[in-house]
Amino acid sequence: MSDVDRLAFWNERFSQAGEDYLFGAEPNRFLSGLSSYLYPGMQVLSVADGEGRNGVWLAQQGVKVTTLEISPVAVAKARRLAASRDVSVNFLQADALTWSWPCAAYDAVAAIFIQFATPAERDQLFAHIRHTLKPGGLLLLHGYTPRQLEYRTGGPPLAENMYTEAMLRTAFADMEILHLREHDDVISEGVAHHGMSALIDLVARKPQ
Repeated sequence: MSDVDRLAFWNERFSQAGEDYLFGAEPNRFLSGLSSYLYPGMQVLSVADGEGRNGVWLAQQGVKVTTLEISPVAVAKARRLAASRDVSVNFLQADALTWSWPCAAYDAVAAIFIQFATPAERDQLFAHIRHTLKPGGLLLLHGYTPRQLEYRTGGPPLAENMYTEAMLRTAFADMEILHLREHDDVISEGVAHHGMSALIDLVARKPQ
């Protein structure tokens, strides 16, 4: 899919919810459970942040947040959410696959449901994430396993876009894996992620 096609797809997707939030306005539960890893003033990048639910929550924890999102429709909603919660977020409207990722710029990267990426794009995206993390920086990644196709409660209908423990261990073999778990759980994130889901969590640290 080209940059233009991705932009059109996500603009249409986020427009479907009207003024509402497609994935809800509350943070992803995996991410909100990681507050012990956060400290005031740390620099955090939230990738494909959508309508801002995760980036805004991060800002509420006192970190300095930059969000990356391709859709201006979503960014407009995210700005509205940030204003309603009285927090400051650095919003960047750009395609994560073609953005010029800065080197060693962030203390943590939040990558929540970024499974729009094909396997080839995913390798590129993961390389960008490693590149942009500072030494000692954290990757906070959450997504679906291939069994999500049995539940069909969210995510792309493509098993190859999903993650497994083995795949993530290989992809981040050069990082210290602090937490990695596959599990089934009920989630309720707007109308787009709702119901029993096959999930996977990863917390990994880039070497010093």
